[in-house]
Amino acid sequence: MQEEIKEIRTVTITKKGQISIPRIARTLAGFKEGTKISVIVYSDRVELKPFQKEKLNDSLMCMLASEESLAKNWLSKEDEEAWKDL
Repeated sequence: MQEEIKEIRTVTITKKGQISIPRIARTLAGFKEGTKISVIVYSDRVELKPFQKEKLNDSLMCMLASEESLAKNWLSKEDEEAWKDL
């Protein structure tokens, strides 16, 4: 069963990559000032959901915890050079 669309609005991304979430969308989603939001990117869409640490699965938590240390290894000049033609 498909979810019912409650509202569609258009927003513009600023030079800094920011958007303003329309008031009606914030109200319907329950977003309040200071709410932490997860940005989930799919191949065909982006979803904004309230961040709920307790609902993240173990593998995702591990990935998030490892992101900084992995980035040091994966984003090196040597690594980028090795993978540039693939």
